[in-house]
Amino acid sequence: MLLGICLALLSGLLISLNRAANGQVGLSLGAFKASYWNHIVGFAFLTLVLLLISGFVWDQVTQAPWYVYLGGVLGTFFVAINSYIIPRLGITKTALLVISGQMLVGVVISNHSSFLISLGMQLLGVCLILAGVYWGQQHRTQTQTQTQTQQTKDN
Repeated sequence: MLLGICLALLSGLLISLNRAANGQVGLSLGAFKASYWNHIVGFAFLTLVLLLISGFVWDQVTQAPWYVYLGGVLGTFFVAINSYIIPRLGITKTALLVISGQMLVGVVISNHSSFLISLGMQLLGVCLILAGVYWGQQHRTQTQTQTQTQQTKDN
């Protein structure tokens, strides 16, 4: 259990670092090119790891239904969207909104056949996260306005 928790935290750390790097690439090359290079470099790295560790077995590819590989297509859009949004919203807001979107889908998938009370509590949690993002944006806007007003008075 502890190993799983540590790996999940490490995954979150790596996602944040990846988003920051892709945001910078996105500013230079554009969102879709940033996604392209992210996936090309990732493909090369994973190919090397698989070849060194266990060899790559092509027979296993056909064991899963074809439509599960659409996750790769979704991943390219995820990276491209993040590469576009991060320079505009910042890493923290983007991360919170992405997590909120993940939670919404998770709530729907998890509660497909569960009780409404559980669904309501989970949706409330998502709403609280979104409210926090909104409040943070409002607070930042007010602080920037006050700073600009103060600078104008000082000049």
